Amino acid sequence: MSRTIAEEVARKLGGAVVLGTEIHSQADLATAVRNRLPLSALKGLTLAGMSNQEIEQLVIPQRTRRHRADKKQPLTVDESDRAVRLVRIQTLAEETFGDKEKANRWLRGTLAELGGETPLVIAQTEAGARVIETILGKIAWGAAA
Repeated sequence: MSRTIAEEVARKLGGAVVLGTEIHSQADLATAVRNRLPLSALKGLTLAGMSNQEIEQLVIPQRTRRHRADKKQPLTVDESDRAVRLVRIQTLAEETFGDKEKANRWLRGTLAELGGETPLVIAQTEAGARVIETILGKIAWGAAA
């Protein structure tokens, strides 16, 4: 049985050990985001191929991350949402290209249809992530993206 995207995202973020609950659906993932992910979930972004600089720019600044770690605080709901969104996009890209390296290269390459921006930058917002999901869907179905 293959995992759903939500289950794969949860696995990459550390699974039930880190998230504190089993994730089986997008609704479970949304609840985990609302309950705020622990800082340790950010390791999942690194393992998924995100650099510390990308995590700093796209999820949480380093100084804020250190502050939260010192106070043993979780990510905010917004930071949790951004982390999950980026792992979701990375997971979909991996699924589409069938290869982690290809997916990560594509996410960082500029695309004319994105006005010369990279999919990773566009995916910073939920609206942008939907655009990237649509492009990945077209690629998966063999349409000219």
